[in-house]
Amino acid sequence: MIKEGGENMKGLHILTFILLVVGGLNWLLVGLFAWDIGEIFGGQSAMISRVVYVLVGIAAILELFTHKSACKQCDKM
Repeated sequence: MIKEGGENMKGLHILTFILLVVGGLNWLLVGLFAWDIGEIFGGQSAMISRVVYVLVGIAAILELFTHKSACKQCDKM
């Protein structure tokens, strides 16, 4: 179980941050060059690409609901 302020929360915050950066960079590449990072894994229909997209979406939702408490972890770094 994840305890607020614990080591697990810090790790989860770092993971969601990394996934959100990946998602943001993907949108930048789509906007500038019409190139999707999913092409590396075989396109949008490839299972691994879909898994990455789902993980990025879940990270965004999780960060939306836990950001306030997770930011306290950033202050401790």
